[in-house]
Amino acid sequence: MDFKNSYEDDSYAAAYARLEFPGTYYLAFRDLPEILATHVAGAKALDFGCGAGRSTRFLVSLGFDAIGVDIAEEMISAAQALSPAGDYRLIASGDLGQFADDTFDLVLSTFTFDNIPTREAKIALFGELTRVLTSRGRIVNLVSAPEIYHYEWASFSTSDFPENQRAKCGDQVRIIVTALDDQRPVIDVIWPDEAYRDVYSASGLEVIDVHRPLGHSDETCDWVNEMTIPPWVIYVLRKA
Repeated sequence: MDFKNSYEDDSYAAAYARLEFPGTYYLAFRDLPEILATHVAGAKALDFGCGAGRSTRFLVSLGFDAIGVDIAEEMISAAQALSPAGDYRLIASGDLGQFADDTFDLVLSTFTFDNIPTREAKIALFGELTRVLTSRGRIVNLVSAPEIYHYEWASFSTSDFPENQRAKCGDQVRIIVTALDDQRPVIDVIWPDEAYRDVYSASGLEVIDVHRPLGHSDETCDWVNEMTIPPWVIYVLRKA
């Protein structure tokens, strides 16, 4: 089945641009400062699949010299409107040719690979990300855990899509971001841990850390399943 990127849509891009770190999304970013401080030496960063620039702005707030790239013109336009001083660049799919080898100390990708439909495409992209990474650089790949498509969450709903329960690696799944005004479902591609590890290995990458954030009882959020089931997986990778 053909895959359509939900974010290449003007109205959805506008809604997504207003989203910062509510609810379940908070868990995706909460622990990143400590993870990056532990594993990354250097300040030159590429935000791959930057969307409306939320993650790029996050990196800048941590002191990184960050460039955001995305294939969706709608998202790059939104990012530039929100942060005119930011460095955001529209790229063709899989094309990082404007960047030299060994350029970045960090490549951050938040949710991007949820929208890459095949093993071959993932390997090709990680190959390019590996090329632009310095010898001691790190790739931090933040993705949706398969379980996010099976349960209810503070910021997401999947109850309308029982077919998600039967989805296997590479299948399309649907989820509604309840934190957005635009309630159209996002279409993602489910990809479990063992499949990601296969892709990393085939791309010349080694997993050096895996983090699965859970909600805490003292946090000011009405968690649903977040305290017992991690909705996100954060992989830290280096060149093998």
